[in-house]
Amino acid sequence: MRSLILTFLISSAALLHAESRTWKSSDGTQSFTGDYVTHDAKRVTIRRADGRVFTLELTKLHEADKSWLSTKQVPGRKDAEPLPDPNAVFDTLCFGDPRADVAKKLKESKIVEAGLDETFLGRVGLNGTYRTRKQIGGLHCELYFDWSAGGNLTEVSLQTQGVDRTAYAGRLKGNWSELADLLTMLHGKPLQHADFPPIGELQDDLFLASHLWRLEGGGSALLGTSMQGGKFLVVVRFTQERINPVTVP
Repeated sequence: MRSLILTFLISSAALLHAESRTWKSSDGTQSFTGDYVTHDAKRVTIRRADGRVFTLELTKLHEADKSWLSTKQVPGRKDAEPLPDPNAVFDTLCFGDPRADVAKKLKESKIVEAGLDETFLGRVGLNGTYRTRKQIGGLHCELYFDWSAGGNLTEVSLQTQGVDRTAYAGRLKGNWSELADLLTMLHGKPLQHADFPPIGELQDDLFLASHLWRLEGGGSALLGTSMQGGKFLVVVRFTQERINPVTVP
């Protein structure tokens, strides 16, 4: 499994080695421009033009990119950020993490921050108390969690800030589009995908999914929109559940 957004910042030492190029997916249908940061035998770390940094498995890249990487000497990583856990679902969070480990990882994270003073976190819980430090498609995302009966992580959801109806087809669609492109780059072609959900089909507290991906280590990722309390938002769900595509008669 790959993290949605692995980190937003890298050290100045790593930036010294940055080289910009156009990267392509393994089948050549997806491309983006980004700076090469570092790589190892299985993965490459890339910094996009918007400053976000993420890591891809080499199997996700086009043969031309892999050939280019084979000519590169791997920069020293003494002062650089370590490569992320390949089992991470989002940031460093993994399915099965105990609640205490999730709280610790969130506290140490460089890409999310608490919206409350730490003294209040024990009273209100984790849901909705952490959000991304940087905006994604012009919006911050809050984190929500589901747990097994034993208190282990089974789902991580990212929910954007709620917007008014007038921003649905503009600002919110831009966020949805950016997330769709990023998830496709990380997880490959979705098993199922549709257009941006029509606003008229949304009901309060209903999640309307447009995309479905299968996570490499098991589980599923879904992208869609929702309405809560009259506000509209984009939602990404990383769930341990294996969700199958919907068959349309």
